[in-house]
Amino acid sequence: MRTPREYYQKKPIVYTFELDTCPDCRGPLNIAYTSRTKTVQTMGGVLSIAHRPRYCPNARCGRPAAQCISARWQHSAPRYCTYGYDVIAQIGWQRQVHHQRFAAIQRALQLHLQISEAEVRLLYHERYLPLLACHERQYLDELQAVAKQTGLLLSMDGLAPEGGEPQLWVVRELQLGLTLRSGWLSQQDQETFINFLQPIADLGLRVKAVLSDKQRGLEPAIPVVFPDAKHALCQTHYFKNAAAPVAEEDQVMKVTLRQAVRQEVGELLRREKVEQAGVLTVTGLLPTSREAPPEPEETTSSRTVAQEHEAIVADLVRRVRYLLTLKGRPPFRLAGIEMFAGLTAVRACLDTLLAHRSDPHLVELRRGLLHALTSAQHDYSELRLAADWLESIAALLDPEGKPTRSASRYAKTSTLSWMILTRRAKMPRAYNASLRRSEKPQPTTPRDCSTAMISRACRAPTMSGRVNSGT
Repeated sequence: MRTPREYYQKKPIVYTFELDTCPDCRGPLNIAYTSRTKTVQTMGGVLSIAHRPRYCPNARCGRPAAQCISARWQHSAPRYCTYGYDVIAQIGWQRQVHHQRFAAIQRALQLHLQISEAEVRLLYHERYLPLLACHERQYLDELQAVAKQTGLLLSMDGLAPEGGEPQLWVVRELQLGLTLRSGWLSQQDQETFINFLQPIADLGLRVKAVLSDKQRGLEPAIPVVFPDAKHALCQTHYFKNAAAPVAEEDQVMKVTLRQAVRQEVGELLRREKVEQAGVLTVTGLLPTSREAPPEPEETTSSRTVAQEHEAIVADLVRRVRYLLTLKGRPPFRLAGIEMFAGLTAVRACLDTLLAHRSDPHLVELRRGLLHALTSAQHDYSELRLAADWLESIAALLDPEGKPTRSASRYAKTSTLSWMILTRRAKMPRAYNASLRRSEKPQPTTPRDCSTAMISRACRAPTMSGRVNSGT
């Protein structure tokens, strides 16, 4: 018969309370009992441990019959758990730092102890995460010092719910990077957010500002909980909303310009010197064999210049074809503006080439690009102004690596950019040319830099020339 394997020591380690006298009355402490042995698996081996708590027999003591448990016993493993703290810490480290899956953690730990994947998952959720939350509470003194010195800067955000499930919300302090509150909210109304934020306000710490998205229930809840704090909206979302109408107009101009170029020189762009109709290169298991190139012969200088000229024409055509396939990534990379600038550079190159030597293909390409660019010049000028305005906003929102600016200078720069944009705002497409010449929009005083107002300013002013106010 096979002998069973022993996983623990035969003689247990007994931990007795470290003090012999009572901390209150200074009287002697008696041993209450000796507990049963407990098997604990650690990274260094398997232990069999027990403990002897003590109590004070003095009836007039401040802690009558209170049992004092050994600190070494409590540091070995959590209550009702047979895995040591070092195992729990190893699971959390592999999961949080190295982003390992539970199966991979279980395979690594199995080299040192007996554990299943289900136990790894249970230890992480039921032991490690509560310990991590308790660990952050030791920074309460630092949180109080920051609140007294500068005030707390809070950020709030929630994960998008799936299928009507509750939404996870997290409140963090930006200067220390600490998580103050996290929880699942079944509703996102004003009362729910007040109940969620009220424990932070009950600490009595000064909150200077709160950064969040513009949720309908959160916006009125913050002044109720933090009446002295300023509420700022997420700059990333604000910037994307401000860039949305510009990106839409840029997409319209890109499609219009591409159609105009293809209508003018589409036949020239589709020409390509190929060995077989519609086939450029064939590889794979059944490649097309190619004949060895002929030996180079001595050619005249005129033939060499003609070949170079033909190659230049092909490169320019390929460049135009590439520019027509650009895709934008708003808010900084706008494909329509990039396409217009690239085609303008090609036209300037064509002007230089044609000044030295005339070619019918280059003349045709230059004429088509000139007509297409002329038709889109007006839209490009306005979009270029809007793109410069977005870059100015991005520079204001990202002060890192730039000279320090005061709040008054920041407001002055923002107001100037806003007034320039409203002065040059686009007129509706339904207006005819005569109305555009007769109507001259007047600059307006910025009243509300809301997303709706920015959108209207990027699109069109009203008949009276003033920008509609945001709702």
